[in-house]
Amino acid sequence: MSNGQKTRLTVDIYGYQYTIIGTESEYHIRRVTEMVDEKMREIGSRNASLDTQKIAVLTAVNTVNDYLKMEEELKQMKAEISRMKNRNAANG
Repeated sequence: MSNGQKTRLTVDIYGYQYTIIGTESEYHIRRVTEMVDEKMREIGSRNASLDTQKIAVLTAVNTVNDYLKMEEELKQMKAEISRMKNRNAANG
């Protein structure tokens, strides 16, 4: 979104209603919250004895783990692109 416009959206995550306010589009906010809800339901279905707070923490841990892995992959890809550019510049 532009011009500092805020999107205000009420969403359902794991059976609870949350009002999300942010500068991202409604589509983006819905996508994020749907992914969180999906991950919480996945973890909850495999660990029926866990309460909602523990499921939320495990969801956060899993999400940050995935983020860090992707961040490292991106770093490696950028390094490879840089090496390829340097190699092409030296050969060109």
